[in-house]
Amino acid sequence: MKDLQSYEVKVSDVMGYKIHGMWPPACGTTGFAMMMNVLERYMKAKATDENLGLHRIIEVMKHMLAARMDLGDPAFVDGIANVVDNLLSKSYAETIQKRVSDNTTFQPEYYLNKYNQLEDQGTTHFCVVDKDRNAVSMTTTVNYAFGSGFMSPSTGIILNGQMEDFAIPTLVSSYSLPPAPTNYIAPKKRALSSMMPLIITQDNELVGVIGASGGPYIFPAVIQVFLNHFIFKMSPLEAVQRPRVYPKLKPNTVLYEDMTVYNGDHIKLTEETREFLKGRGHELVVTSVGGIVQVWLSVTFLFEMLKWMKKLGTYFQK
Repeated sequence: MKDLQSYEVKVSDVMGYKIHGMWPPACGTTGFAMMMNVLERYMKAKATDENLGLHRIIEVMKHMLAARMDLGDPAFVDGIANVVDNLLSKSYAETIQKRVSDNTTFQPEYYLNKYNQLEDQGTTHFCVVDKDRNAVSMTTTVNYAFGSGFMSPSTGIILNGQMEDFAIPTLVSSYSLPPAPTNYIAPKKRALSSMMPLIITQDNELVGVIGASGGPYIFPAVIQVFLNHFIFKMSPLEAVQRPRVYPKLKPNTVLYEDMTVYNGDHIKLTEETREFLKGRGHELVVTSVGGIVQVWLSVTFLFEMLKWMKKLGTYFQK
């Protein structure tokens, strides 16, 4: 209880909305706000081309994937607050925008990718809003499937494999990148994670609760669903069902969804969009596995609970 009572929520202003989320070592909220600061600069310039906009989103995501590896548990790593302040500054957003080319993508080194990327796994997320509009956005995990692979014989609880999310000082990745020092393992330290549970308000009113599961897919999935609904004004179904992309730095690829859902609808980037991205140098790789996004939205005084799941080619509405 003491942990919950003393927990401090991170609050950021994003494109007219107030975002309530997690402090590091979860990097989702920081990354979300950093990306929105950059993308807002394009919106002010009235850059609305759909394919070009997707290219820009991919490029800004790549910068965030690299930058997040400087984050860590602030109780163990000095200067994390300064790192967060820098990532959320307007000057940093301007710097990143200038590094984004509308004509091409780049090799991973261009994004200042210094460390091995986080590859967390196996998350679960849920959103809850009661009749009084008290809201909970919660992400939890045992990490890999069945966690550590051990179950307590006395309680039946599966023990998590969270230790896998720490960086091991002696372990260099297959891409010859060193582990991130800010995420080195230590007693009682919390590992870096991709968790991104968000509560969204506007004018002190609750307008949305959102989050996702899927490890490294969480960040791009939540970003795209938020943009689709709150910025591009798609309906909740359209926002979640729209095909998503998942950039990676190592290997330097962009995964894109290609799946058939239970009602027969096929979700896939159009050929025009795929050719546009290829023309910018993106290496596209098809995937039928994406993030599971759950979202509660307040729509013109009709408050609905929407829980959409899209993973392994299936979605559900409750």
